[in-house]
Amino acid sequence: MENRSRQGRQRTLKTGKIIFNHHASVVDCTVRNMSETGACLHLHSVAGIPQEFDLMIDGVRRACTVKWRTPSRIGIAFPH
Repeated sequence: MENRSRQGRQRTLKTGKIIFNHHASVVDCTVRNMSETGACLHLHSVAGIPQEFDLMIDGVRRACTVKWRTPSRIGIAFPH
């Protein structure tokens, strides 16, 4: 898969949680690569994942916006 980000990302293999719906919905994901400006997330399915959500990694919660998606991956950006 090509790297679609503008800034180089570091490969990683961390677990994360996508949090949305006023914190009522949580979906587990795997963070495949990450930079200061965004990340690539792998999920079983991206169906139902909104355009904006919070991502919890290593106990840190960050706001995210979806930039691209495939059936099992999402590219996200972290707002400045």
